[in-house]
Amino acid sequence: YEKMKTKNSGRESFTLHDGPPYANGNIHIGHALNKVLKDFIVKYNYFKGKDVRFTPGWDCHGLPIEQQIEKKIGQEKKKQLHTTKIRELCRIHAKKYVDIQKEEFKSLGIIADFDNPYLTMDFKFEANIYRELCNIAKQSILVQRSKPIYWSWAAKTALAEAEIEYQDKISPSIYVAFKLSKEANEAINTTNASLVIWTTTPWTIPSNSGISLHPDEMYVIDTNGYIVAEKLYSNLKTNNVLKGEIKKTIKAKELENLLAINPINGNQSTIVLGEHVSMEAGTGAVHTAPGHGEDDYKIGLKYNLKVIMPVDDSGNFDETIIKENLLPKEFLGVNVFDANEKILPLLNDSLLLKEDINHSYPHCWRTHKPVIFRATKQWFISVDKNYGTKNNTLKQNSINSLNSIEFYPKNGKNRLLSMLEDRPDWCISRQRDWGVPIAFFIDKAKDEPIYDEKVLNYIAMIFEQRGCDAWYDLEIKDLLYPGSKYNPDNLIKSKDILDVWFDSGSTQFCVLKSRLYDSGTSPADIYLEGSDQHRGWFQSSLLTSMASCEVAPYKAIITHGFTMDKNGEKMSKSKGNVLLPSSVTKQYGSEILRLWVATSDYQNDQKISDDILKQVAEQYRKIRNTFRFLFANIGDLEQLIDTKELQILDKWILAKTKTIFLEIDQSFAEYNFSKGFQRLNGFLGYELSGIYLDICKDLLYCDEENSISRYSARSTMSIIASSMITLLAPFLTYTMDELLEYAPKSIKGDSNDIFDFQHKTIPDVKINFDEKHLLKAREVFFEKIDILKKNKIIFNLNNNGR
Repeated sequence: YEKMKTKNSGRESFTLHDGPPYANGNIHIGHALNKVLKDFIVKYNYFKGKDVRFTPGWDCHGLPIEQQIEKKIGQEKKKQLHTTKIRELCRIHAKKYVDIQKEEFKSLGIIADFDNPYLTMDFKFEANIYRELCNIAKQSILVQRSKPIYWSWAAKTALAEAEIEYQDKISPSIYVAFKLSKEANEAINTTNASLVIWTTTPWTIPSNSGISLHPDEMYVIDTNGYIVAEKLYSNLKTNNVLKGEIKKTIKAKELENLLAINPINGNQSTIVLGEHVSMEAGTGAVHTAPGHGEDDYKIGLKYNLKVIMPVDDSGNFDETIIKENLLPKEFLGVNVFDANEKILPLLNDSLLLKEDINHSYPHCWRTHKPVIFRATKQWFISVDKNYGTKNNTLKQNSINSLNSIEFYPKNGKNRLLSMLEDRPDWCISRQRDWGVPIAFFIDKAKDEPIYDEKVLNYIAMIFEQRGCDAWYDLEIKDLLYPGSKYNPDNLIKSKDILDVWFDSGSTQFCVLKSRLYDSGTSPADIYLEGSDQHRGWFQSSLLTSMASCEVAPYKAIITHGFTMDKNGEKMSKSKGNVLLPSSVTKQYGSEILRLWVATSDYQNDQKISDDILKQVAEQYRKIRNTFRFLFANIGDLEQLIDTKELQILDKWILAKTKTIFLEIDQSFAEYNFSKGFQRLNGFLGYELSGIYLDICKDLLYCDEENSISRYSARSTMSIIASSMITLLAPFLTYTMDELLEYAPKSIKGDSNDIFDFQHKTIPDVKINFDEKHLLKAREVFFEKIDILKKNKIIFNLNNNGR
């Protein structure tokens, strides 16, 4: 790596910023695909003469590591330990797997700055993550408020959008009638009417404080007094939710601000109007609990609906159900998902229909348990608030930046765009121990965070020297700068830590903009990760960079698919179809694994199996044997013939090779490696081996040793071999390096190894030559030969020379 930096120092720069793998467990085939692709790109640009930088990194904080420690020492012991001790154990665990993964990556032939990697748990790195948080706070888009967010009751922490996965779940689908108040009935000139809502979360009905209707839709009242959207009436009747006939039609606006009665507890529910109400399914009347949903929360703000939150960190009903008259006391301590069936009897005849449905539902991607929406006080980066020099929103700035970014494949832009357009505010706080603390002091009297620059800089300085553990070890007075104007007794510490996506998103600042690493330029030329990172690292990097300095962190994004087994099944330990990189390299060698990556259409999901690897090994053998044949005939060649003296066939193959190699190189320049290798394999099998080398055998073995024909052919082979070494150096680096050990002076020159190999370009040669005529003549010739062999007029010699 140092040699690569030195050789091209001062030339055009190229920076690939490494998305950090998680330091927990051995690497899998997906890691190998990712890192080998990065290695290809870095080396390709190096051999093109660029001043390359590739600093590998690791994500070290977060819940999975903390869970491993909890599993190891037990929950009870963990509760007794001081936060700093828990963090120390987490740090040891992460360090262990950083070292393991580093060696595993090296074994794949990856070249990077492994002596100076970035680790998000390093003290100086933690300080810089905190500094980036402070940079965003200065833009006035870091806010603390209570609103519903994804909550993992299994992990007892808030989750971001990127930490959600969707899995099938069976839920009770229920239609419930909310009777209108007496005043509401009178207002629309009815008696005993009810709004019908539909939900798959019965446990949220006790917290209902509103029912949302679409402002532009018509609603009908049937002969049984049930009110639903006119567009959904026929479906509801077909599905036996409703049995009456339409009696009356009214506008949604006639019902606005009227009251309905919660059938479970008799609490009032305000009828409101919202654009989020869908006419695709349900009843057109949406049960609204502002403590349990994003849309509910937004409409609740508009109409000043009560936010009720009766659920604790573990997903169980708490004392609020008694204080707010929500549920009978026997529900105290009951998990909300267990409460679903138990709540149904409380609905009595208000329950019009109940059936179980299997639907896609958000789950915590680490515990794999279903999540809940739960209103808690959290830290958010606002995406809809104007800020900065452009006086635009973070969402709009991020969307605008996509126009100047290259995407491979191109549809990656639309994928990232759609996610940015739909994304809510970013919840960056977590309620755990192992992470960078959101180290702000809260003014007790004002209940506001203090963003005094002196205070923040002093804390960052402490973190740089002692790590973030200082936030837990030191008292407030020791965390304030000397002579501070603040009274420690009037302050409290924020107890939350940062979402690990903020950690990894901040690497664009901590790695590329800090002075800790010789990591290249900012913004990076390339980010390369799996396609799932449109909702993960690509987005968190973009948001943190745009929030702090309004500049995108990358010039181009490359995405790859996932690795599958031979049947197209996603690899998982439970299925037993996992193939470890170490197993592949042990059986086949790292070059075969690298060639599998190079020949795979990585932008889509990739299959890998023993059978596939055997096919790749055959391709590798073809490449190696082609070089063996070339080297066998040019071993003592020190000087090449003048191109003007080349024979006609030699000129033809050189011109052909130059054209094809330029096509291949163009594919490589566009990071379409499989297309380039497909063309190379065709060339090796057909034009080079099938035609040229086959024809050359006679003159190489039969013509006079120093004849012009042999000299011309051998010079041509040397030029082709030299050019092909450079073409393949980024991919089969170690095979090409091995070749140079056996290469003649005409190829090797003064090079010591592949990294200082001086490539000689294929010279331009002019040919006045009808290629189609030659190939047709050759085809006819072999047809005649086959007939002569079949008629036993000519024979192949057997082992006895007969």
